[in-house]
Amino acid sequence: MNPYTGRVSCLRASWLSGKTRTKEYRVSQLEALGRFLDEKKNVILDALAADLHKPAFEAELSEIALCSNEVNYAINNLYGWMKDEYVDKNLATQLDSAFIRKDPFGVVLIIGPWNYPLHLVLVPMVGAIAAGNCVIVKPSEISSCTEKLLAELLPTYLDQDCYAVVTGGPQETSQLLENKFDYIFFTGSPGVGKIIMEAAAKHVTPLTLELGGKNPCYVDNSCDLQNVANRLVWGRCFNAGQTCTAPDYVLCTIETQEKLIPPLRQAIMEFYGPKPKESPDFGRIINDKHFKRIRALLDSGRIALGGQTDECECYIAPTVLADVKPCEPVMQEEIFGPILPIVTIANVEEAINFINSRERPLALYAFSCNCKVVNQVLDSTSSGGFVGNDTMMQMTLITLPFGGIGYSGLGKYHGKFSFDTFSHHRACLLRSMGLEKLNYLRYPPYAHRSLGLLLSSLDIKRKGTCTLL
Repeated sequence: MNPYTGRVSCLRASWLSGKTRTKEYRVSQLEALGRFLDEKKNVILDALAADLHKPAFEAELSEIALCSNEVNYAINNLYGWMKDEYVDKNLATQLDSAFIRKDPFGVVLIIGPWNYPLHLVLVPMVGAIAAGNCVIVKPSEISSCTEKLLAELLPTYLDQDCYAVVTGGPQETSQLLENKFDYIFFTGSPGVGKIIMEAAAKHVTPLTLELGGKNPCYVDNSCDLQNVANRLVWGRCFNAGQTCTAPDYVLCTIETQEKLIPPLRQAIMEFYGPKPKESPDFGRIINDKHFKRIRALLDSGRIALGGQTDECECYIAPTVLADVKPCEPVMQEEIFGPILPIVTIANVEEAINFINSRERPLALYAFSCNCKVVNQVLDSTSSGGFVGNDTMMQMTLITLPFGGIGYSGLGKYHGKFSFDTFSHHRACLLRSMGLEKLNYLRYPPYAHRSLGLLLSSLDIKRKGTCTLL
């Protein structure tokens, strides 16, 4: 007997009862989630510090404040999101009512990662609750302190008939996925994403995959390089580089590379001091396995800045690798650590060709004082998201969709996009039982005249066209 079948069945019974469908119930649960974030703030900060040595500033900004914003935005806008959306009609349906109903899927599963163990569980959960679903969340066992916190405290705030937290590792996750869910939301690596997709296919379950990837950053010759360096170091070293939207590598000319290294050194010094290991504002790698993986990448290119490591503390210094070749190990996988490789190219066209020759990334960044160059990169590439002249700030804007494309994922969320992701957009047409004579145009026996009239009633004409006589 699958150990999770009973729990899934209980949640499904609650959903079928209609309990989660009313606006009042959804708001009450969102408010409870907001109280959890507010009342357990210090406990959350302690857990994140224990798991990732995450500075309180970074944790409060990225894990608590952004989650609270999602809760408040959903509460503020829920009534409008839930309303039926009326659509245009053709001549044949002018007397009918045609609309889109936003129905909850049912029982949904959210599987979170370890790098933002609160944010990347609760932000999708906000959308799932707002859309009227019952939810099972599976936090990552790697960030064990945050996993324990969610398992013990979150159920004390939410309705346990409709929301549950499941803990455990890969074996437990596999058993959980044997059950039929109505939607699955997964954040993690592409390799595990394929496993999740395969499990979902067995039940024909729709899903969202947030998978990350190698995010390019083009730096033009015309930039204020100190500003570029500040924004690059912040984006690369936030959460010790363990961020799916972090700039993964820089593309620039060899001349720009040499000019950029001193400002990068200055930014690291200003942010973390002469000994970043002693800075209270610099995090650590999550565990020994990931530390060793990232440390091995230091053999690529040449170490221009940093490179120091301490296995006992899972510490890797903010590091810049220069003259990196595309074939080297650091360019073959998402780094997920505070290492910034620089790959030299001849010009923006070569940078664009390089980007387009690889898997499409979750985020793409371009720096230039010339807006034409930024727009050239934007227009000529494809990525989940794009930012000109900064890194990672797209994450703070709740009105932008967040999600990947191709290898970096499928589906999107944040704000209303989360509500839409967890809602089935149900096509509804309500017709009258009268006026049956009008329907005879479509009934057998068919007549050519009837076909002409019927096509006229369904016809959509192009706008702005004219016929030359």
